Amino acid sequence: MSEITQTMREGSRVGTVFGIATIIFGLIAMLWPMVSGLTVNTVVAVLLIAAGIARTIFCFKTGSFGKGLLMFLFGGVSILCGLVMLARPLLGLTSITMLLVFYFVVDGVLEIVAAFKVRGEKGWFWLVVGGIASIALAYMIGREWPVSGAWAVGMLVGIRLIFVGWSMIALGAVGEAVTDEVEAEIG
Repeated sequence: MSEITQTMREGSRVGTVFGIATIIFGLIAMLWPMVSGLTVNTVVAVLLIAAGIARTIFCFKTGSFGKGLLMFLFGGVSILCGLVMLARPLLGLTSITMLLVFYFVVDGVLEIVAAFKVRGEKGWFWLVVGGIASIALAYMIGREWPVSGAWAVGMLVGIRLIFVGWSMIALGAVGEAVTDEVEAEIG
């Protein structure tokens, strides 16, 4: 086995291992959606606070008072939102959940519009199905709002991690197959 194919095989195996770990994390997020949702809320809050601090510092570097004042206000609002999300995590979760509902509606409508633009092409119908599924998900989460804030974010993060994990495993398998082909060509 050459050094290149050995490196390819190791990379494929690492991708597979990380894929399995990602699926496990996704399952954990789905088993404890409230904990994973609160974790997402905390990360978003910390990022808002950090961005607010950066904007506030930047406002003193701007050349004009008007621009600087506006940046100062935006920085202050970001810091305040982050602090509120840390102090009242359930409020943060319900807000993030409402943003997800909006996102799923927009995503679903755009996917359906895109499907009808390519109508007649292979697979266009699945775009319609995906769009309808997004809108249905938005309806289900929105109908249960604000209670859905306790589980929706964590559940969706878990589902997303599972899909990412499967993709990593699939890419690892493709890498193994390509490595086998390269070794057959070389050897």
